[in-house]
Amino acid sequence: MRKIIFMKRHICLALVLSFVMVSGSVIAGHIVHSFDKQILSEKFLCEGAWYGDFNNDGTLDVVAGPYWYAGPEFKERMEFREGEEFDPKGYSDNFLTYATDFNGDGLDDILQVGFPGKEAFWYENPGKSEGHWPRHVAFPVVENETPRFGDLTGDGLPELIFNLEGYLGYAEPNWEQPTRQWEFHRISDKGAWHQYTHGMGFGDINGDGRNDIVMIEGWWEQPESLEGDPVWREHLFHFGEGGAQILVTDIDTDGKSDVLTCLHPHTYGLAWYEQVADNGGISFKRHLIMGREPGDSLYGVKFTQIHALTLADMNNNGLEDLVTGKRFWAHAEGDPETDAPAVLYWFELVHPENGGEPFFIPHLVDDDSGVGMQVPVAGLNNDGLPDIIVSNKKGTFVFIHKTEQVSDEEWERVRSKRFEPAK
Repeated sequence: MRKIIFMKRHICLALVLSFVMVSGSVIAGHIVHSFDKQILSEKFLCEGAWYGDFNNDGTLDVVAGPYWYAGPEFKERMEFREGEEFDPKGYSDNFLTYATDFNGDGLDDILQVGFPGKEAFWYENPGKSEGHWPRHVAFPVVENETPRFGDLTGDGLPELIFNLEGYLGYAEPNWEQPTRQWEFHRISDKGAWHQYTHGMGFGDINGDGRNDIVMIEGWWEQPESLEGDPVWREHLFHFGEGGAQILVTDIDTDGKSDVLTCLHPHTYGLAWYEQVADNGGISFKRHLIMGREPGDSLYGVKFTQIHALTLADMNNNGLEDLVTGKRFWAHAEGDPETDAPAVLYWFELVHPENGGEPFFIPHLVDDDSGVGMQVPVAGLNNDGLPDIIVSNKKGTFVFIHKTEQVSDEEWERVRSKRFEPAK
């Protein structure tokens, strides 16, 4: 089905300074980063949107629930599968979405992961705009609320990473016979992981060139060979009470991977964990970014239900910033600040020139969207600036990134300011 939808447009401001920090003072050009908010749908279709070039025109499109939207304008909506609108106080049949070319025909296909414990399907792109796409079962049961999709094994091809029947592992597509069900590979001893387990990540923790799996309980070290599905070595560490996407990145640029995650996806807390040496081994030191109270953040920001996080260099300075926000009505009731504004932020990573500790400056993108189960960032209009995609119980949105240089006076008026407790 081919439909045209109306898009409302807003300007949402996020502010950042392109600066040099010298003895606490700021000099040189002030840049305002703004975001043009486009509402693709005001219905609850899913909580996991993504992007891909589905019409093979060289421009990225957006997929959310049963629809994909043709970029760069996103005015044309195509239905590629059957779907429905869901009650915002309930849940959808699509928690996460990814895209890649599964059958090697040069067209991006769509992978959608359903409700935790349900199927993951991939939809075969037929190369035409109208009609539903052929559906294939990728795997019949996918547990965990945040399965990851990426190249875990180092073969240049993505795998779906999740837990199943108490084991950590990954499901590998059959690239020679793509319509066959994927094969699950266990990497751990049996644990207490279940369909609603929160938090999963992957990345090279120990610097051996191989990606490891990270959970809130610690990390599992990938061995030299995966022949015969060996059990990966377990390294226990407490990364919080429950995560979402657990991100692996070198925040302090010391050549060692650090970990960034929310402390609980339904309450409060956001932190990064600095990798430190521990008697010849690896441990981590926690640095709180945001907590329960305004004073827990350098800039007084706090919000709950941090159920999606991603890394992106938002200001093109070579450092990976954080994009996250509030998953509105992650639970319809019972979470703290359930009905608070559904905020979307990007947190600018700053390295002081005096060698001080890295810190994050929060920049509000929007206060009426938030995040879903994922919050992808991609260059949607080929202008060199990263844009943000959101689909959740508020609707489906894209935030097109723009920049403007402003005067000293304007910058002083709008810049993010440090938190000062009331006297």
